[in-house]
Amino acid sequence: MFKILRRYLESFKEYIVLIILLLVSLVILSFNQNNQFKKIRSFAFGNIVVITSLVSSFDELLSLKSEVKKLEKLNAELMLKVNRLREYGIENAELKRLIKLKDTTGYPLVPVTIVSKIIPSMPGFFIINAGSADSIQPGMPVINDKGYIGIVTETTENFSFVKTLMSPESRIAVRDERSGVDGILSFENNMLSIKNVPTTYDFRIGDRIVTSVVSTIVPPSIPIGLVSQKQTTIAGLLTNIEVYPFVDFQKVRNCAVLKIVQSKELGDLELNLLRK
Repeated sequence: MFKILRRYLESFKEYIVLIILLLVSLVILSFNQNNQFKKIRSFAFGNIVVITSLVSSFDELLSLKSEVKKLEKLNAELMLKVNRLREYGIENAELKRLIKLKDTTGYPLVPVTIVSKIIPSMPGFFIINAGSADSIQPGMPVINDKGYIGIVTETTENFSFVKTLMSPESRIAVRDERSGVDGILSFENNMLSIKNVPTTYDFRIGDRIVTSVVSTIVPPSIPIGLVSQKQTTIAGLLTNIEVYPFVDFQKVRNCAVLKIVQSKELGDLELNLLRK
């Protein structure tokens, strides 16, 4: 302890001597009643007060900066927690709707989560976190509480590829729920449409489009979307029907696989089309 104190005194002896001399000077000044010394004393004490005030203000500023940094960190942590809770709330609502869907469809459902939507070589494909280990097979439809999402085309042990409605390779038989007219829905030019429909076919803007009984893969009457626009060709004989999907493909995360393959023998040609 003595060695440490001695080392400390040796390191700062110049400053210690200066402080002692200043204190002695101030003490001498305080006892001297000469007018000139009084002025010097007043000036010295005034400067000391100013310097002390500045030092105090500087300390307060440093303290405030430190508090601001702590508050900023706390705000960032709270923001992350709030966002996480908000995501949990959204996911919980989706899962509740899926549970309700399972109770009403009558089909066996496997709840899954979309783990990837960005596959550069396969636009319009999703990857879900269930595969052959969960008895998922190619040809099984994928849905959520809003409607049809796509169909499983390939599986690994723990993951599966899903060809969605938004894939340029997607083709699905659909039906106008009101009129019963069938057509083939595809995704072209960034929109879902039923191409080259005769103008005599009864499609109206606002009609609900659902999966058709014609399909041998997808169960009938699964919601697809609404007719949003009709465009007649130049010849006036054919119409292109644009469809706005019920499912928000950018936001969807939780969904379910319908654990059925409608008819493997009857659906071979359709499955081959889906795999192309």
